[in-house]
Amino acid sequence: MAAGEAVSGAQLVAEALRAQNIEYMFGIVGIPIIEIAVAAQAVGIKYIGMRNEQAACYAASAIGYLTGRPGVCLVVSGPGFLHALGGMANATVNCWPLIVIGGSSDRNQETMGAFQEFPQVEAGRLYNKLSVRPSSLEVIPAVIEKAVRTSMYGRPGSCYIDIPGDFVNLEVNKSSVKYVECCPPPPTSMAEHSAISKAVSIIAHAKQPLLIIGKGAAYSHAENNIRKLVDLCGLPFLPTPMAKGVVPDNHPNCVAAARSTALQHADVVILLGARLNWILHFGLPPRFRPDVKVIQIDICAEELGNNVRPAAVLLGDINAVTKQLLEEFSKRLLKYPSNSEWWKKLREKIKNNEERSKELALQKSLPMNYYTVFHHIRELIPKDSILVSEGANTMDIGRTMLPNYYPRQRLDAGTFGTMGVGLGFAIAAALVAKDRTPEKRVICIEGDSAFGFSGMEVETICRYNLPIVIIVVNNNGIYTGLNADNWKEMLQYGDPATCVPPVSLLPNSHYEEIMSAFGGKGYFVKTPEELQKALKASVTDKQTPSLINVMIDPQSDRKKQEFPWLTRSNL
Repeated sequence: MAAGEAVSGAQLVAEALRAQNIEYMFGIVGIPIIEIAVAAQAVGIKYIGMRNEQAACYAASAIGYLTGRPGVCLVVSGPGFLHALGGMANATVNCWPLIVIGGSSDRNQETMGAFQEFPQVEAGRLYNKLSVRPSSLEVIPAVIEKAVRTSMYGRPGSCYIDIPGDFVNLEVNKSSVKYVECCPPPPTSMAEHSAISKAVSIIAHAKQPLLIIGKGAAYSHAENNIRKLVDLCGLPFLPTPMAKGVVPDNHPNCVAAARSTALQHADVVILLGARLNWILHFGLPPRFRPDVKVIQIDICAEELGNNVRPAAVLLGDINAVTKQLLEEFSKRLLKYPSNSEWWKKLREKIKNNEERSKELALQKSLPMNYYTVFHHIRELIPKDSILVSEGANTMDIGRTMLPNYYPRQRLDAGTFGTMGVGLGFAIAAALVAKDRTPEKRVICIEGDSAFGFSGMEVETICRYNLPIVIIVVNNNGIYTGLNADNWKEMLQYGDPATCVPPVSLLPNSHYEEIMSAFGGKGYFVKTPEELQKALKASVTDKQTPSLINVMIDPQSDRKKQEFPWLTRSNL
């Protein structure tokens, strides 16, 4: 462009995002941000119009996790911004980079009761690492660079940029704009050598060690070094849900099938990018030994020492620190013996639990249970599928029944335990797969309640022709439901609002017809044979989205556990 050429605010936003290597934008357009979406497409950013701002924000955050570069969520002012707060909080708690751009009221109408006026910058500070409004058009590229950089550096998270409505079409001379270069990937930090030496010495003296791999390890692309570390040291490892596949679940050192035993009896626990929050029961008894020694490895200094007093702390990038550990173990020629009493105990528990799950999976009774459904899914989907999962029992049982062999190929409710993320995550995964590994299938497995949070995104999936296979495991309720006969019996007592259990949903709902309504393929199945047929057809068809509505026993539950899945803080 010529030096004196004018450029609009919308163009500046789009060009600045593209300069930061932003590839994907999700949102719902309206006043005042329509022009930003159009400008984004003009510079080559892929814009995906969603049906709900929450789902759009979830999709953009999943882009950040899958690619390491934030996706963008574009929302209108007021209610649109508020609907996206759930996605901002989810990204920040999950530690995923995300950029949210929200239109807002014109500057000259502030405090006057403008259309959808809301204190968005102030409200955004609670949910984001950075919440900012550019002071002028000239600084928009610099503000966007800082937001992208902040979203990725240190502990990743969400950043919010507020764009006043009058900025969108306002023009400025391009020569006065403060342009900045693309921010590089985050710098790699390493742990102190003394900390590495101390950690290795503690591990060397452990009688019952356990390596816990967190999704921070997946995000840092540490899989190669972690696999080498596991093989070299012979340590048993336990992946957290979204760390499944960093080391393949079928690796002989994986003790996921003996999770409770491994946690409860380990004398040394090495945390690789995992936090001692509710997912790991805070690192406290009765789930852990009172005298357990914890070695924490994390990129965030503020995380070190949370809930327990660690025996050693290693601050740095997970991949870099794992390489340091690997080098130290190689020097000392240390390997944990595979014939130890600890390994014998773990293998025995693994065998018992796997036999119990297999027994449940092979039951012939109808309606089917969760284990039977997941058994057939496991047998028929490609091993390199990207698995998206949400729901209570659906997600938890699926985590134990459906193995992952590759990193960053499982997306679920995550650290924030957020329901409604499934279809947004699946859309993001399908877009990334389409651009990078088109042969991969995206399998989205939802409980019927979870599907209801974002079910209209099925139209988005069909509009963009994303060949996602959605499997709704339908038990007519939240946790448990009622069959059709019990439902009718309940209604005899009067108003459903006072008689029907709060966990119940309408029995035998035909969710597959939502997919059919938009041009995809829908299947309603009740038997293992029908499930097999629908799965084979859906997986084979790589052009058309599909939804398989699988009816199961409304009272089906997970097998009896040694501990409740959620550890209360007062235990």
